[in-house]
Amino acid sequence: MALSGIQIYKMLPQTNCKDCGDPTCLAFAMKLAAGKAELSQCPHVSDEAQAELAEASAPPIRVVTLGQGDAGFKVGGETVKYRHEKTFVNAAGILVALTNEDDDAKVDAELKNLADVSFERVGFTLEGNGVFCWDKKGDKDSFLALVNKVAAATEKGIVVSSADLDTLKAAGEALKGKKFALHAATADTADDFVAMAKEYGCTIVAKGDTLEDLAAVGEKFVAAGIKEAILDPGWTGIRDAVTSNIAIRRAALDKKARELGFPTIAFPCAMSEDLLEEAAYANIVLAKYAGLVVVSTLDAAFMLPTTVNRLNVYTDPQRPMTMDQGIYDINNPTADSPVIITTNFALTYFVVSAEVEASRVPTRLLIMDTDGMSVLTAWSAGKFVADAMAPFVKKSGISDVVNHKKIIIPGYVAQLSGEFEEELGAEYEVIIGPREAADLPKFLKGL
Repeated sequence: MALSGIQIYKMLPQTNCKDCGDPTCLAFAMKLAAGKAELSQCPHVSDEAQAELAEASAPPIRVVTLGQGDAGFKVGGETVKYRHEKTFVNAAGILVALTNEDDDAKVDAELKNLADVSFERVGFTLEGNGVFCWDKKGDKDSFLALVNKVAAATEKGIVVSSADLDTLKAAGEALKGKKFALHAATADTADDFVAMAKEYGCTIVAKGDTLEDLAAVGEKFVAAGIKEAILDPGWTGIRDAVTSNIAIRRAALDKKARELGFPTIAFPCAMSEDLLEEAAYANIVLAKYAGLVVVSTLDAAFMLPTTVNRLNVYTDPQRPMTMDQGIYDINNPTADSPVIITTNFALTYFVVSAEVEASRVPTRLLIMDTDGMSVLTAWSAGKFVADAMAPFVKKSGISDVVNHKKIIIPGYVAQLSGEFEEELGAEYEVIIGPREAADLPKFLKGL
């Protein structure tokens, strides 16, 4: 159960040394209780207090890591039920289900999708996160062959599932040293899974036919000191999947139920044989509130809308996506290439840069920091205006890479052109560009 600020304060050194960055230990304790500080900020806390405080200050939904290095990903760590309250933290992982009933062509095709299918959107790479290996045949040898093939093909996350403990132990041995998960412990096998988690250093999955059954397994995990676990509510219908995820989220956040304080896994691949319906279900459970989503394919047509939706769900609603201020070269510009100035709102940058790239006209984009606002919003807020833009242009270094003094501004702020020229100086020429990014290729070709 979470501790209050006063309870945390009693376990701190109480020296008011300020090494944590706060003026007093009490202020730090209050921040810690509110989840606004990290215990590691205090260098003087005792080992005993650190162990107790680390447990108390852990997020209500634990963080789970799967996969290795740059290919790894985290789920969980969530602190709110609704995105607008603060933000969702770690985006759900999308796994493709592969079974020992699948032929080699199917397995090879999905492993290729896992490696190759990705999309760039507003500075983020959108892709699948791993494989759910499923022992559907109940055959140890064929399942281990599948697990070994997947492990050799990817460093991304792997979850292995079998009803046979010996098969899971063999898979654990094969994957030892990797960040993987074993699926799924029941009340009868929870102790065996705890032992495997400690032996192989892996995450374990709890499964129950009811929330009470699931909580009972989770309670055994917590009692055994398991920090990384996943919950499988065990239902394959979309209604039950959504309601169970909501109930688990509320229990973890509102009631501080540590036994249910782990990310969940959902199986849209088992909810429908129709691929479009499965995609709809996958997107529903992404929003409510699955940590892992298991689908039947990572085909590009399936993944593009799903990963874009995931990006939207897990984007911080209180922080606009931004680009770094600076000069961006497109199509290998020369000293004679045109220069376009715009804001650092990420969507503005990627829409404009895509159209410029499509034009094949060598161009430089001059991206100005406007706190992530779009052109009209920044203009309205007084951030994309002549007396702010001119000093930025002069300090940007653009004059060092071009041999002209021409700057193109977005058509939506055409009214700035005269004042902008005055602020820049007589040697500059301000050109009014199109209002819509889609008109940029024709405009650039006509310069």
